Amino acid sequence: MERITSAKNPLIAHLKKLHTDRAYRAQCGQFLCEGRKLLREALQWYPKIDTVVATEGFELPGLPPGTRVVTVPESLMERISVMKSPQGVLFTCALPGKRPLTVQRGMLLLDRIQDPGNLGTILRTADAFDVPVLLTNGCADPFSEKTVRASMGAVLRTPPQSAPMEEILAACRVQGVPLAATALAPDSEDLRGVRMNDYLVVIGSEGQGICQELLDASDKKIIIPMQQRCESLNAAVAATIVLWQMRN
Repeated sequence: MERITSAKNPLIAHLKKLHTDRAYRAQCGQFLCEGRKLLREALQWYPKIDTVVATEGFELPGLPPGTRVVTVPESLMERISVMKSPQGVLFTCALPGKRPLTVQRGMLLLDRIQDPGNLGTILRTADAFDVPVLLTNGCADPFSEKTVRASMGAVLRTPPQSAPMEEILAACRVQGVPLAATALAPDSEDLRGVRMNDYLVVIGSEGQGICQELLDASDKKIIIPMQQRCESLNAAVAATIVLWQMRN
């Protein structure tokens, strides 16, 4: 077990950059998690924990062989942590390796969901309903600390796939997977009358909606019925309703 007390230590600088820099996370092949619950989730579900940093006196659970363990004073943990009340432990995990793109019916496709809190909440809900998730490249980083925390560990249990939109559409054409896009359009159908699991269902961001290319490629447009005075729903709320309908 190592002990670090200096904020200038290379590991401390590395951890702080993992918090803030998506390109750096991709370059290093690591992402950062924080808190007791996420550590428990990672130990149960995630294949590779690299480094665990804990405050002195923090009682660590059993860790996999080869895990680097570092203790720091509370004052230094407060400088590393982005939480208002640090829980005394944070850790790094290896990013998932590149997987062959999978598209299938009964899957959720998220287009340009850029708020980490919304994205994490959707991933958490999709995990609860056992619906696989695919992200276009315009989405927030699913492995940012904010998204991981908002997902309550869902990204550790069921990591989402990410791919460019053009690659996703090409795979759908090759495999014969139809798309259903949530859209405020005159020809949109009430989702309660649609067999949702027959489609790859697309949800866009609140501000931008679904990109035109995905709308043009969609085989069906669907809408969540609501009062006419209401223009739209929060993306995470809309996704929850869609996921419920897909499950049922």
